[in-house]
Amino acid sequence: MSDDVTNTGPARVADLRPKTQLLGKIKKIELFGAFVDVGAEKDGLLHISQLRKEPTNRVEDVVSLGQEVTVWVRKTDASTGRIDLTMIEPLKLDWDEIKTGMIVKGKVGKLEKFGAFVDIGAERAAFIHVREMMGGRVDDPSEVLKVGQEVEAKVIAADRKKRRIDLSIKALDDFTPEEEEPEERPLTAMELALRQAMKSERGFGGAEARRRKKSKADRGDLEAVFERTRRQHVANK
Repeated sequence: MSDDVTNTGPARVADLRPKTQLLGKIKKIELFGAFVDVGAEKDGLLHISQLRKEPTNRVEDVVSLGQEVTVWVRKTDASTGRIDLTMIEPLKLDWDEIKTGMIVKGKVGKLEKFGAFVDIGAERAAFIHVREMMGGRVDDPSEVLKVGQEVEAKVIAADRKKRRIDLSIKALDDFTPEEEEPEERPLTAMELALRQAMKSERGFGGAEARRRKKSKADRGDLEAVFERTRRQHVANK
């Protein structure tokens, strides 16, 4: 819902959006409602059911000709130029606008032993369970919140059928940005040459070590054969 009154000049019907707040003047009254000049291409229709929350039998019981009124756009039809208005302030958040994971702001309206109810501008007050208030143990919601306090929280569940919205304050701290790995500094031409030389040297050294190990093993095998031959020759004497 916009807090700004937009009709500072003539407005096109196509530019008006639902929940836009406007100032208007009652131009004509009918049995079914009133027509309101909001500075657009055509006057908007204020149906009798949209004059107030309470049932209304006569339009004149609420508005009169020439009266300035605050209205909100309900819906528009650019093809016909129709503008439907309401004097009932719309909800800040409709059910189809409430999504899990979104961050909302609201005012604590009531504290209970098991949690707090928060007005976030929806059809029903949202609920913060005591275990969702902070990371540590909370025995009483009044330890963390108080009535009238403005709070920010994350939506963790929204059930339209049950008319229930669950919030969490501690969930706001769940996000931890990943640490960026430091970028590797490109090597200079001299460093590249030195690294390549070290690799070559390690490769040569490894091959040389393997050759020496094999040569030593071969000598050991020859000595073992020689010793067995000598012992056999002595035994045959």
